[in-house]
Amino acid sequence: MAILLYRLGRLSFRRRGRVLALWLLLLALLGAGAAAFSGPTTSKFSIPGTESQKALDSLSREFPQAGGATGTIVVAAPAGGKLTPAAVAPVTEDAKDVPGVLGAVDPFVSKAVSRDGRYALIQVQFTSGVDGITDAQREAFTEAGASVKGLRVEHGGEIMRGVPEVGSTEVIGVGVAAIVLVLTFGSLVAAGMTLLNALVGVGAGMAGLFALSSTVELTSTAPILALMLGLAVGIDYALFITSRYRHYLLEGLDGEEAAGRAAGTAGSAVVFAGATVVIALAGLAVAGVPFLTVMGLAAAATVALTVLVSLTLLPAVLGFAGVRVLPRKLRARDRSTAAAEEPAGQGLGFGWGRIVARLRVPVLVLGVAGLAALALPVQDMRLALPDASTEAVGSPNREAYDLTTEGFGEGFNGRLIAVVTAGTPEATGKAVKETAGLITGADGVLAVAPPQVNEKGTTALLAVIPKTGPTAAATEDTVNEIRDRVEKVSGASVALTGATAVGIDVSEKLAAALPVYLLLVVGLSVLLLMLVFRSVLVPLKAALGFLLTIGATFGITVAIFQQGHLAGLVGLDTPGPLVSFLPILLIGILFGLAMDYEVFLVSRMREDFVHGADARESVISGVGHNGRVVTAAAVIMTAVFGGFVFMHDPIIKSIGFALAVGVLVDAFVVRMTLVPALMHLLGRAAWWLPRPVDRVLPDLDIEGERLRREIPVRRQEPVELVKS
Repeated sequence: MAILLYRLGRLSFRRRGRVLALWLLLLALLGAGAAAFSGPTTSKFSIPGTESQKALDSLSREFPQAGGATGTIVVAAPAGGKLTPAAVAPVTEDAKDVPGVLGAVDPFVSKAVSRDGRYALIQVQFTSGVDGITDAQREAFTEAGASVKGLRVEHGGEIMRGVPEVGSTEVIGVGVAAIVLVLTFGSLVAAGMTLLNALVGVGAGMAGLFALSSTVELTSTAPILALMLGLAVGIDYALFITSRYRHYLLEGLDGEEAAGRAAGTAGSAVVFAGATVVIALAGLAVAGVPFLTVMGLAAAATVALTVLVSLTLLPAVLGFAGVRVLPRKLRARDRSTAAAEEPAGQGLGFGWGRIVARLRVPVLVLGVAGLAALALPVQDMRLALPDASTEAVGSPNREAYDLTTEGFGEGFNGRLIAVVTAGTPEATGKAVKETAGLITGADGVLAVAPPQVNEKGTTALLAVIPKTGPTAAATEDTVNEIRDRVEKVSGASVALTGATAVGIDVSEKLAAALPVYLLLVVGLSVLLLMLVFRSVLVPLKAALGFLLTIGATFGITVAIFQQGHLAGLVGLDTPGPLVSFLPILLIGILFGLAMDYEVFLVSRMREDFVHGADARESVISGVGHNGRVVTAAAVIMTAVFGGFVFMHDPIIKSIGFALAVGVLVDAFVVRMTLVPALMHLLGRAAWWLPRPVDRVLPDLDIEGERLRREIPVRRQEPVELVKS
């Protein structure tokens, strides 16, 4: 591996003009494809095979007029006043005139008026689904009733769910990353080059993703997740290779040789670090959830592209940069003696490594106990799909939700739909009566609306109003009880659906898939790390450290986003359950990123150990040489992920926050503190591998031992950093 990447790095450096031209051409082609073939994203979260999804599929066939998107207009009279049919009629008529509307129901006909007569709900049915609603239709919908004076009119429902967009807040993370890179490298050129490398990778990945969006259904969060991860790992991988390149320059190697050696050593670590991220993200497919599979594969493809960019485009750009990748004070000096003049084993990284070595037992005890304490809130974690109750205060959907709750109660925001299907109208009518009676007797049911029947009379809809809100634990109990009760209905098929039921089914499906996913991803990654480090204990230690990371991250996220502690610091208006796919998504992403830091840090320990250093001294050396890079990488990743916390969408906000916290915990507490402490305790035993396993495992040479042996370093005098 190291020799292959060494040759690739030298080739890219030597043919830098062609490599740069090829990447620019590919970027242009992908950009043109994105412009020509990009399609809309979707905000649907569904899982084929669940009861709620089967009911929706049945509706689209048997009752198509009820299968389109819905909107709700909430009308309220001034305090002490009452609504009249004449006052509400103009709002209903405006709603009917919205393009694409199949019909709008007068609340006085549907009896959707509050007991005090002050509030009314106008149900609006569209012909197309949510993804088919255009911005023009949505805007026209929000204008319905605007001309009515003296009444408060709010617009909500599923068509008002906003699609998160990439905005200016993400620039904050990139700006912080640029500052960290300048401080780390001491060179504007090196910092700019690293950022450029990451932007090309993420640009190519995003363009390719949007080029496929017309044929592959993308959730609205998939491109943002790909951008988030692509930026973070792209900068980190370029940072790691560039740091090693500069190290070789200071040892007196010429530019081409330095690029080859950096690609062969640091590049090998990047390949396997990227592989763990890709495995973790692609492994999301085992959950059997289409929207989650697409999100994982989209992000995995972007990460794979950033690895390829780091191994080819980066060496080429290093060739163009020349000596400017070094700080100005080192450019004018003889690089062959600069490294020798620097005292060995000095710096903050080496100092920290020695402190951890000396206090390894207290560090392990305090670190593990502290992370365990942070994980305590996990026992109260609740999962659900987001609803309007957690949207930003002042947003249209939130205003409609709050006004509905004020006039009717929270349950009206989470209506359920019972779909009754039989072979004949008579059988359907009989089953509807029986079903309505069974549902009415269930705990937590406030009311059951009169049935709506399709033209054939074979399918009927019963709107069920629960007493509690869509994401309340009591509503989940109500849904389960209703499903148990309607199983008794004979001669007809009865299924419960609606946004609330879909959310419950999605959460249950993901919770069931979580253990399988965790076992698969951790198992595959442990095997991969065993190949990389030729050790049994190092991969197991890495996996156990990750469990500490994920526990503490979940605990902190639950405490803020669900329990509301310090919620104002992240701009969260209303705490609520975590989005149902956050745990499995967070495990996948954080495991990959945690293994990045593990590979970056431990690969240098392994490199020094196989080159003859003492086992414990190699730990200090690994922390000393790569600690600064890991620290910079963690700060950059935290900044990139933290930039998404400023988005208004609560889903993206929670994902960005959890990833930022997870990176901080894993990099600084687990990898930079607990890992060196445990490695010191283990000593040579850390690198133990049974002989039968050693003979079977291929030698990947990530530390560059074969490279050093088969292709000895040849220094030229005088040192020529960039060949002309």
